[in-house]
Amino acid sequence: MNRRIVLSGAVALCLSSAGLPFTATASEPLSVLLPPWVTLPKEMTDKYTAKSGGKLDIQTLGWDEIRTKIVTSMMAKTAPASVTEMDWSWVGQFGSAGWYDDLSGALSTELKADLPTTSIFTYNGKLIGIPYNNDFRVLIYNKAHLAKAGIVQAPKTPDELLADAMAVKEKAGVAYPIGLPLSATEGSATVWYLLTKAFGGDLFDANHKPLFTNPESAGYRAMSFEIQALKDGLIDPASTSLKDVEIQELFKSGKVTFDIAGWAGNLAVYTDPAKSQVAADAAAALVPSINGKSRTIGLPGALAVPVSAGHKDTARAFIDWMLDPDTMIDNYVKLGNLPTRISVLEKLNRDGKLTQGDVLVAQAAMVEPLFPEGTPGWYPEFSAAVANNLNAAAKGQVSVEEALTAIAAAAEEAQQ
Repeated sequence: MNRRIVLSGAVALCLSSAGLPFTATASEPLSVLLPPWVTLPKEMTDKYTAKSGGKLDIQTLGWDEIRTKIVTSMMAKTAPASVTEMDWSWVGQFGSAGWYDDLSGALSTELKADLPTTSIFTYNGKLIGIPYNNDFRVLIYNKAHLAKAGIVQAPKTPDELLADAMAVKEKAGVAYPIGLPLSATEGSATVWYLLTKAFGGDLFDANHKPLFTNPESAGYRAMSFEIQALKDGLIDPASTSLKDVEIQELFKSGKVTFDIAGWAGNLAVYTDPAKSQVAADAAAALVPSINGKSRTIGLPGALAVPVSAGHKDTARAFIDWMLDPDTMIDNYVKLGNLPTRISVLEKLNRDGKLTQGDVLVAQAAMVEPLFPEGTPGWYPEFSAAVANNLNAAAKGQVSVEEALTAIAAAAEEAQQ
């Protein structure tokens, strides 16, 4: 399934609501389960109430906790909420389980064309999630730190990144310049995926055979990069217990220089003086690579309706509202969640409201799928193995070789 987001040459589409029906029919508040980066402020929920006539009961949990709650609830044949987050990585597992409604009929032809990442959330022809959060990764850095170290441009290769980080540590007084999570969480795993691309390779071949156990492979070099940077004092040892959202807080406070796997939409937050201490210094660059050809991964989020959920009409009205251009712009400006609608992205860039817009548009055209054929049902087992073994390697409990051998074995077993 093609996850590329090609902004250039896109068909100009009207920024109307495409006939979306904002009608909430439930008398009680609609229950919604979302991750922390979609903690809608009261100003936004008030707009929803004014437009739909309904109210929201929003629960926010961490990414891993949401998945656990969904699995536990659906196994018990109860809905965790009327609307839940649907991560790109859950599609194979949740789709095969039949836990979510088919939303294929909820989008007009025009709106589908404006939402190219819907293909990621299609399982056996059923659209089980509608993408609202356009997550791809860029290199985000603190340009003031680089200037203090005498560095005039962002690093373009992994080696330059390490050299620049060491210079910043020695000359700019930043104790741990590189920010990345090394806890046993999904956020840590996705950094390794991105770095594998940066080192010029992929995780699997066309038959899903692991490609990362050879010391010369990109995946092996990517994990070695992380562990060596940790040993060299460029990454905070506390990162073995930090999640990605906590790394973001460190960047906003000026304690790290490089957010290696920066969420593209986070630039809106990083450059907001009300939310960031480094607002004037946050900048973006293409993801470094060993061969001069930047690569990145797309990890979008969607909204979905459990089959056992109540108030389905109201649930769909909420999704309609989240897709509205005004809501998407609010979601980006206030929370840093990048719009999934091409027309909204283009409008933000034209209006000069897309922070580091030229970099984001260039990087967006380079987005690659982690799994070209779609996220497989065994991905959760693989991801858990990556997170746990990467964490063990970071703690010095296993070597890089041992960690990657265990990950490969877990992937092969999960596919049986």
